[in-house]
Amino acid sequence: MRRVAKSFRTILWIGLVAGTLDITENIVFNAFRGITPWRIFQFIASGLIDGRSFQLSWASVGLGVLIHYAIALTWTAIFYVAATGFNFTVLLRRPILSGLLYGVLVYAIMNFIVLPLSAVPPRPSAATIFVRANAVLALMFCIGLPIALLLKRAVEVERCPVFV
Repeated sequence: MRRVAKSFRTILWIGLVAGTLDITENIVFNAFRGITPWRIFQFIASGLIDGRSFQLSWASVGLGVLIHYAIALTWTAIFYVAATGFNFTVLLRRPILSGLLYGVLVYAIMNFIVLPLSAVPPRPSAATIFVRANAVLALMFCIGLPIALLLKRAVEVERCPVFV
């Protein structure tokens, strides 16, 4: 039971860090495009409640925050289980490479599977190459890389003789 609690705390901590890095990058990038943080979180909420999220004020913003962090925690848990539960130790031996590749995988799954299956309303214009490149790089450097590096560190600390 203690191991499960430690795993949960590790996933929670790393997921919150990665989720915060990701949303911070998203807010800064979109500020230059004239999109407010409010609108970003409403867009995230629209994945669950469709276009109505843009009329729901604070409720949809709060829902968007919850969904964003739930997704970040899910991606963290998947990497954690792959690296420790399925013993894909290469993920922790090569955290920079595995983290960057994981970010690309997250982008592909989110954009080609999750978003099309969600209730996100159709967008009037396709994203430019600049917007797509930013999305890939953000997931590589704000989700994949921090998850891999922080998990490697957490596993090293756990195995340290001082903590045995």
